Amino acid sequence: YNKLILQIPNMTHPDSPVGKDDSENREIERFGEPPKFDFEPKGHEELMKDLDIIDFEKAAEVSGSKFYYLKNEGALLEMALIQFAFSKLVEKGFIPFVTPDLARDKVLEGIGFNPRGEESQIYSIENTDLNLIGTAEITMGGYHMNEVISEEKLPLKYAAFSHCFRTEAGSYGRHSSGLYRVHQFSKVEMFAYTLPEESEKMHEELKNIEIEIFKDLGVPFRVVDICTGDLGGPAYRKYDLEAWMTSKNNWGEVTSTSDTTAYQSRRMNIKVERKDGKKEYLHMLNGTAIAVSRALIAIVENYQQADGSVKIPEVLKKFMPVKADIINRK
Repeated sequence: YNKLILQIPNMTHPDSPVGKDDSENREIERFGEPPKFDFEPKGHEELMKDLDIIDFEKAAEVSGSKFYYLKNEGALLEMALIQFAFSKLVEKGFIPFVTPDLARDKVLEGIGFNPRGEESQIYSIENTDLNLIGTAEITMGGYHMNEVISEEKLPLKYAAFSHCFRTEAGSYGRHSSGLYRVHQFSKVEMFAYTLPEESEKMHEELKNIEIEIFKDLGVPFRVVDICTGDLGGPAYRKYDLEAWMTSKNNWGEVTSTSDTTAYQSRRMNIKVERKDGKKEYLHMLNGTAIAVSRALIAIVENYQQADGSVKIPEVLKKFMPVKADIINRK
């Protein structure tokens, strides 16, 4: 009975485009256009290897395929991106968190992830009820489980750093070169608990913060309204940001934000107590501020120069411990 109940997805927003898969997602905004290079552009994998800021080969020996070492400016860029995201979100009233990288089966199920079984994208720890998380949405969604939060405390807005682990099972036939599909990456996630009547407004706020972040980074991107067939179980409505990637010669997802309404709160037993004493399920939302691996692709590929060097985005320079405008070959 419970297994069947857990398979039921959320309702869908009436304005979400109806479609079968990601090919029917609807572009709603575009910022900038794909760059026109006067040289043959390279993909991030080749650029980063030549600049000695990534090492896939050593990581494959140590950890297996789809892992990587960031080094030199690559490592510094990761730290700069995290600091950049946190500084912006704290300024906007988000409470900063660093979360555990493991969570129990019951939390993953409540948030809408399948922690065990063939279809799982989750790494599970043998002989325990623990799993490596795929996103801080899991740990922040579990933070208030079995709680009743008073109305005047909402909305709660959290900015959470974690590492993310994904098996990417079944994804190898899809575009997966370099950093696009990897087993581990770092992410700053936005998470919000709101009153039911305010969740659509909060969803717009999260989407607009994502837009602001990638405008500041200065890469071309578009916003897409995700169609019904691509929504996933928990999402009532979802927007993705897709940046231009030369390695794909197309747009590639860099962020995602979802309004899950009461889908997760019902499963996690998280309620709001109104001023009149009535209790009801609150609404929960999530959104990517920075997924470092995908952000690095967008930066390296769009800021590349004819000689193989890469410019550092202006907004990141103050977060870099070494003063530099360009990443050059060593």
